[in-house]
Amino acid sequence: MATMAISKSKLPDLSKIKPVDEIGVNERVERFCTRSIKNEAKNTALKLTLSMIDLTTLEGQDTPGKVKQLCQKAIHLHSSLPGLPSVAAVCVYPTMIGTAREALKNHDIRIASVATAFPSGMSTRSVKLMETKYAVSEGADEIDMVISRGAMLAGEYSAVFDEIAAIKEACGTAHLKVILETGELGTLDRVRKASELAIHAGADFIKTSTGKIQPAATMQTTLVMLQAIRDHYHATGNKVGMKPAGGISTSKLAIHYLVMLRETLGNDWLTPALFRFGASSLANDVLMQLQRQTDGLYQSPDYFSKD
Repeated sequence: MATMAISKSKLPDLSKIKPVDEIGVNERVERFCTRSIKNEAKNTALKLTLSMIDLTTLEGQDTPGKVKQLCQKAIHLHSSLPGLPSVAAVCVYPTMIGTAREALKNHDIRIASVATAFPSGMSTRSVKLMETKYAVSEGADEIDMVISRGAMLAGEYSAVFDEIAAIKEACGTAHLKVILETGELGTLDRVRKASELAIHAGADFIKTSTGKIQPAATMQTTLVMLQAIRDHYHATGNKVGMKPAGGISTSKLAIHYLVMLRETLGNDWLTPALFRFGASSLANDVLMQLQRQTDGLYQSPDYFSKD
């Protein structure tokens, strides 16, 4: 199917975006991290965190066996803790979608796949479109694409916008998460501009990072992205999701993110349909905290499968 031409008139006017107040962002993040959470609310937040995780393996050494093990963990997080939610999705490379689909059949866990020359994004648009369509044909429910950071840094905003819009069309009914790779964008002002481009080009979610670059997700960059989502919602009524990814490995930090989410976007976004954590080790820490909430004792990490 031919890609629809994207009218440049749909580009957001980036000149109207106000500079990000970095001091203000830092002060707000500091306040989010000092909120007191009572035990009952903490237990709810921990279970909510589990339900928002995209359990991820994106390594060159991934094998069908490793993906099957990850899927089993997604289905059965911890047998000694009844009533746990399942994770939102399992995220794998396109070549592993078939394995994940077979392992997750009859379970309500979505399959996410990276695409568009992840993690660098350094390929032609035709190759990126081909990879996206392949992932969808294999059964991916969600596509995590990377933007062309070189084009973004060079100020080629039309090219970034058009590529996202073309990938969105290639996704068909699959949801599109657009990875900004904020650690390479360098400034919060660029993060805000990239967020605007992705949202206006059709992203269902905007995502901080691939997890392959440091810094990955930070609360500062996530807040700026949440503010872009908020402003877009107020202007259009359209809800866009958010996915911080990379470096969020403790339940304490995850709860700080949920506090920020609630105070910036409200309760409507406290759902896996609109917020995800991209993580591989976060689930284990959350499970350890839930076990402590249940019996007052910490379990050794050895009691949990390695992701």
